[in-house]
Amino acid sequence: QVQLVESGGGLVQAGGSLRLSCAASGNIFYINGMAWYRQAPGKQRELVAGITRGGSTNYTDSVKDRFTISRDNAKNTVYLQMNSLKPEDTAVYYCNADLLTGMPIPTRKAYWGQGTQVTVSS
Repeated sequence: QVQLVESGGGLVQAGGSLRLSCAASGNIFYINGMAWYRQAPGKQRELVAGITRGGSTNYTDSVKDRFTISRDNAKNTVYLQMNSLKPEDTAVYYCNADLLTGMPIPTRKAYWGQGTQVTVSS
């Protein structure tokens, strides 16, 4: 079994900051890419930021220069530092991990966290 557990969401005023964390645990042999997605009410889930195991990152245009994704491979954890938050950043944020499970049958699969609510008030 593999679990991804997010934390760090909450209510913040526009211009404020939040830091999300997502820890993966369970029968994990290797984690490739990790990413953060978000889904606002009535909208499709969108990719916010991604990071490879080696540390290469990519961001959606609307969060560039405001959000920073990072990871700690030893802890199987990915972070999202969100600065200069705007009301349009309000959404449920989900982490995603592309990983290889351990024995008895190593399997490559993408796993999702349960989501954490981020609300930015104007």
